[in-house]
Amino acid sequence: MAALSLVSCSQKQATTTPSTDEFSYMVDQFYDLGILRYRVPDFETLSSQQKALAYYLTEAALWGRDILADQNCKYNLSIRRACEALYLGYQGDKTTDEWVAFERYLKRVWFSNGIHHHYSEDKFLPECSKDWFVQACETTGVSYDPVILSVMFDPMVLAKKVCQDSDKDLLLNSACNYYEGLSQAEAEAWYAAHKDDSAEPKWIGLNSKLVKNEQGEIIERVFKTEGDGLYREALEKVVENLQKALPYAETEEQRLVLEKLIAFNQTGDLQTFNEYAIAWVKDLNSRVDFVNGFTEVYGDPLGITGAWESMVNFKNLAATERTEKMSSNAQWFEDNSPTDKKYKKAECKGVSAKVITAVILAGDCYPATPIGINLPNANWIRKAYGSKSVTIQNLTEAYNQASLGNGFNEEFMYSDAEREYAKKYGAFTGDVHVDLHECLGHGSGQLMPGVSKDNLKEHGSTIEEARADLFSLYYMADAKLVELGIMPDAEAYKAQYYSQMLNGALTQLVRVEFGKNIEEAHMRNRALIANWVLAHVHADHPEVEIIVENGKHYLRVNDYEGLRQLFGQLLAIIQETVSTGDYDKACELVESYAVHVDPVIHAELLARYQPLNIPPYKGFVNPIYIPHFDADGRITDVTLDYTEGYIEQHLRYSRDYSVLPNINL
Repeated sequence: MAALSLVSCSQKQATTTPSTDEFSYMVDQFYDLGILRYRVPDFETLSSQQKALAYYLTEAALWGRDILADQNCKYNLSIRRACEALYLGYQGDKTTDEWVAFERYLKRVWFSNGIHHHYSEDKFLPECSKDWFVQACETTGVSYDPVILSVMFDPMVLAKKVCQDSDKDLLLNSACNYYEGLSQAEAEAWYAAHKDDSAEPKWIGLNSKLVKNEQGEIIERVFKTEGDGLYREALEKVVENLQKALPYAETEEQRLVLEKLIAFNQTGDLQTFNEYAIAWVKDLNSRVDFVNGFTEVYGDPLGITGAWESMVNFKNLAATERTEKMSSNAQWFEDNSPTDKKYKKAECKGVSAKVITAVILAGDCYPATPIGINLPNANWIRKAYGSKSVTIQNLTEAYNQASLGNGFNEEFMYSDAEREYAKKYGAFTGDVHVDLHECLGHGSGQLMPGVSKDNLKEHGSTIEEARADLFSLYYMADAKLVELGIMPDAEAYKAQYYSQMLNGALTQLVRVEFGKNIEEAHMRNRALIANWVLAHVHADHPEVEIIVENGKHYLRVNDYEGLRQLFGQLLAIIQETVSTGDYDKACELVESYAVHVDPVIHAELLARYQPLNIPPYKGFVNPIYIPHFDADGRITDVTLDYTEGYIEQHLRYSRDYSVLPNINL
């Protein structure tokens, strides 16, 4: 366990960026979770203006932490704060099984930004007893709302964060806090009545919560600083730091981005959000960039309201060369896609792609984070103005460095041939796959007139991730990538093909609790692709197959080019599903190939995985950024400290960046 420290960041001593050989990536490990550090190479090469900008943007990022916790479940803040108070004040024996179990529970709450597993969506329970928790709180003088006891300890109360079972009412069976007192039918009717059908529509519901009052009226609570805005206290702090960042903007385009985002947070006006998103897409010349606000919709059962997230970053100049090659050839990739011509874009506009170095992770990007991002999500903005696509290379570096020599490939890959592909090409082709997925995959294709992004409902996220993955997989094997100098040779793609199929069909199941179905959208995407392919191979000469040797299941690829053709066939099906808004087809694909788990194979995989002692999920601690000021209060330099531990960091964040009430009504 890391030593507990409540020293403020301004009192810490800065450290220089360690070399890869010196740098300790693994910080902590508990349950199925591993906590890593990530390096921020080349931060010291930024100008003082860029460092100051990055610093205030990181501060704006950290103030959104409580918003996400509350969005995930309305009792999360009450539970987290009670547990933190107990952790800090407890004077009893800290070697007992009860204390150790309690501490592990608190670590999980921090990691998941609440009481539900960040991937499976299932509620996890404390392993300490309720009686011990109650007595420990009484002894320590910790007060709490008694309702949290049933929420914490009763497995039937708020059991699933996001329900995706189409046979159930998605809202009444979800613990997330985007709706209060509404059924699914009532919420869908409200959205239908308020839908913006204009050519440049506002994203109705992106930054609001629907609440049914005592009179049975549905009220929209908008997230804003003005008036009675929901999350006002936290958003005021976000705005304050965005305003401090303004004088350090690198370009006039970036200044406009900051001004529009500040105005949006103040007013909650969705037209202003559109203007902000367009300005953000157009800001291509600033090296420091950021995401801040209500963004991805995976946490909403209806896929409408954005979860709060932030990531501050700067461009990796050397590595961006490959993504720029992709984006400059976007039209070629679109034109040569195996999808129906009517679902292709006639003109790909403004596809901007770069490799970035993450500076801070926050909200829905912390501690677990994506390794690639493509925004904005509004299809009409993508079509008219383009999008930004990023691959986060310093995070993939951390994952790769932490996994060296862990025995996974030796246990699960079929033969030395696949292991050699992985050793030679695996890390690189993984980055290229993310580049293609984010840069071209999400930006490809078009919706038919009258089709909305909401048509696929609870399956929309899974289908969209599968579409982007398949676009990437199909082109990884194309000679065009070798011609452009993106891939080193015509064999490299095989490493990613094998990894993708092995993970989707078999090894990602080690992340699933035995007896459970697959729930998370990205995992469902990978399972859908792998299982559909396995179900559609040629019977007499299968391109890829699951085989059993010595009682163990393995994946074997017999024909990589044939596998590519299968990826292309499924891409065409899924693009048509998205373009036409075919909900029934989406249900068929997801429910047939993406959800269910073979219990015999699952048990075997878990048994093989357990001795490796590899946490299947990983997240990060952030560096501390220490500003240095001149006599006029302007930042002249910012230095980094990598020494903060997992427990230290979360206690500091809770102390220094927490202003929301326990329950927002």
